[in-house]
Amino acid sequence: MILTLLILSVLVGVVLGKFFGSKQKLAKYLLILSAGFLITICLNEVFPQVYHSENHNIGAWVIGGVILQMLLENFTKGFEHGHFHHHNNDAVLPAGLIVGLFIHAFIEGIPLAGETEVFSPYLQGIIFHNLPISFVLGAFLFRNKKLSAYSWLIIILFAGASPLGLLLGKYFNPDWQPYFLAIVGGIFLHISSVIIFESNKNHNTDWTKIALVILGVLLAMTGHLFHHHH
Repeated sequence: MILTLLILSVLVGVVLGKFFGSKQKLAKYLLILSAGFLITICLNEVFPQVYHSENHNIGAWVIGGVILQMLLENFTKGFEHGHFHHHNNDAVLPAGLIVGLFIHAFIEGIPLAGETEVFSPYLQGIIFHNLPISFVLGAFLFRNKKLSAYSWLIIILFAGASPLGLLLGKYFNPDWQPYFLAIVGGIFLHISSVIIFESNKNHNTDWTKIALVILGVLLAMTGHLFHHHH
């Protein structure tokens, strides 16, 4: 079930991207919304769980996640926060981007190995985060009709990355769980911070952005409160 949701979140995003790809604003709004959601999931769910584990050095793993994300962005050039440069119309995605996104999604899947709840906040975070990325991916891949086979291959790779991480995670020592969670926490923290704090050109207050971040936070909080009542 979790696997289905992971794969679906990518496919839905891609399909939306295919049809609404020209609407840059929509992708940006989705991204900002997901950032608000993600940072809330981090602070309410992921970090308490990470720091609850008995390990005193666990914070270093979170920082490791932040640094790993910085390294991955060498490959992806900030694709995760909607930076996509339109000047290259050869419509071939750089291999680095594919590798970067794959590693990123793969690592996110590992902490799901022990997850039994279908709608755990962490899973919601990943699904929410997959949507805008897949949206941008779909928008880009289907801009060029000639490459549809290649496009689907990339999408299948990306959609399969988190499920693969999950399946592999089942073979890992369960004691490693907090470490992987810490790393992903760092990745999420980095991505959502960059999206939220990215400076506007003239530092005017962007009310739409603030409203979207708050909406994302509220969505996650609702889930959080609901989650704790049950």
